[in-house]
Amino acid sequence: MIFQENHMASLHYPTFSFIIISASLMWGCGPSRLEQAHESDQSEAIINTAPSARGNPPFYDVLGQRYYVQASSVGYRETGVASWYGPKFHGLPTSNGETYDMYAMTAAHTTLPIPTWVEVTNLSNNLRVVVRVNDRGPFLHDRIIDLSYTAALQLDMVQDGTAQVEVRALDALGASQAAYMSEQVYIQVGAFSIQQNAEDLALSLETKGFSRVLVDSDQGGASRLHRVIIGPFDRSEKIDTVFDSLSLAGLGEALLVIGN
Repeated sequence: MIFQENHMASLHYPTFSFIIISASLMWGCGPSRLEQAHESDQSEAIINTAPSARGNPPFYDVLGQRYYVQASSVGYRETGVASWYGPKFHGLPTSNGETYDMYAMTAAHTTLPIPTWVEVTNLSNNLRVVVRVNDRGPFLHDRIIDLSYTAALQLDMVQDGTAQVEVRALDALGASQAAYMSEQVYIQVGAFSIQQNAEDLALSLETKGFSRVLVDSDQGGASRLHRVIIGPFDRSEKIDTVFDSLSLAGLGEALLVIGN
């Protein structure tokens, strides 16, 4: 079954207009301390590595930089600066469609698959937490992870706003991630009720040098559609270059489609 995936999920970035999304977000420092915090465990009973249907496009652009979502988190380990985000985002949607809960043990990361469970160690005091990545960010100041308020509180970094940390992925490559990596990706360039129009566009794309162009027609029905698609591509391929070429050809409204 083929379904459409938004090229840009709900992302975590400062106030600015990007594609069709505009958001006002706060970075890092926040208040020095909240008067009261909900109690939260440092880990949850079940680590589910099945990739989210949202928040995992092969690539996306923010603030003029392109990010490639990793097909797997296996072996990921990185040292850098962590920040945290809190009250201003509490209750807002995350990149995978969940509601951000500043009291939960979650985090935002630019490229790790959603979800990924990571262990974060504050290198200044050796405190550690386990969090689940369910959001995208941070995109400023070369920070490598954005933590929930409670995670930052347990690392004793709320008052400073940032900390030097080590981030290590915990989940292994299971069947769900293997299936995710084997998924094929298509680019839908157009959809028509008249088959000839679809075939004309497909021919035009081929004359412009695009390969793997085909017309995919629905099976019957009064509202039968004929979709012009390019693909399939593996998730490991740099399909963003195809999007760029389509944009230069005046076909910048292409959609990302996932299918088997």
